[in-house]
Amino acid sequence: MRKKVTVVGAGNVGANCAVRIADKELADVVLVDVVEGVPQGKGLDLLQSGPVQGYDVNITGANDYAPTANSDIAIITAGFPRKPGMSRDDLLLANFEVVKTATEQVAKYSPECIIIVVTNPLDAMAQAAYWISKFPKNRVVGMAGVLDSARFRTFIAQELNVSVENVTGVVMGGHGDTMVPLVRLSNVSGIPLTELMDQATIDAIVNRTANGGAEIVKYLKTGSAYYAPSAAAVEMAESILKDKKKVLPCAAYLEGEYGINGLFVGVPVKLGANGIEKIYEIKLTDEEQAKLQKSADSVKELVEVLQSKQ
Repeated sequence: MRKKVTVVGAGNVGANCAVRIADKELADVVLVDVVEGVPQGKGLDLLQSGPVQGYDVNITGANDYAPTANSDIAIITAGFPRKPGMSRDDLLLANFEVVKTATEQVAKYSPECIIIVVTNPLDAMAQAAYWISKFPKNRVVGMAGVLDSARFRTFIAQELNVSVENVTGVVMGGHGDTMVPLVRLSNVSGIPLTELMDQATIDAIVNRTANGGAEIVKYLKTGSAYYAPSAAAVEMAESILKDKKKVLPCAAYLEGEYGINGLFVGVPVKLGANGIEKIYEIKLTDEEQAKLQKSADSVKELVEVLQSKQ
């Protein structure tokens, strides 16, 4: 029996998730989107790539959720990009409605699935999916840290002219400018960053990582990143589908870990067949803990806005 993944949103992130899942032959894919014809057209186009790319997976598109029934994973990418003049709260409330509808349908048709949330503002949308699905906390996870640490690792590798495969980068906290790259725990084949570059260079890389999404938006002007976000979401999906038990930084629901309670915040977790199988509590320095708390506080502000609208 082949695995099945629902991808909600057939835009750039969703379509690229489907491409990557197919290329890795991880599962059959159902692309769901509200725009008539778009998921069907993209699904058929991807299906016809199979003979060339050499993958045997079924890819279909739909405007409703009936074809998604009994999915193993649902990746929610649908939502509005932030437009000029739009506040975070505006984006929050617009995307809350999108995520609410998607989560209700996903939970109805695939009550045993694991939900990976990609829609921004990420941490608050993961919280919304958790409330609405009423799934246990191990089956709702947000994609943030995998992308943020990929950016961090990319910039470190570029600076040192070394393979990205040798770079370990640890990023915690919310997905946004309050994220917390842990320089102390980041290294190149075990060599600490502090022995490879000066503090000013490290600070510049940390700053560029925190603003990684905004840098791409500035270039694209009419959209945001999608190649790396889709790669990050699919790495998480692969770890779950294959029960690889990768330790990845993801937005997880915390109940006292790191002194944070009742919020989705980016922390290292073990991802396996049951979703989040373990949350790792790293001993943080006082400065790191303060930064993580500040990041959690900014997530809490958004969550409180959602609660007031419930």
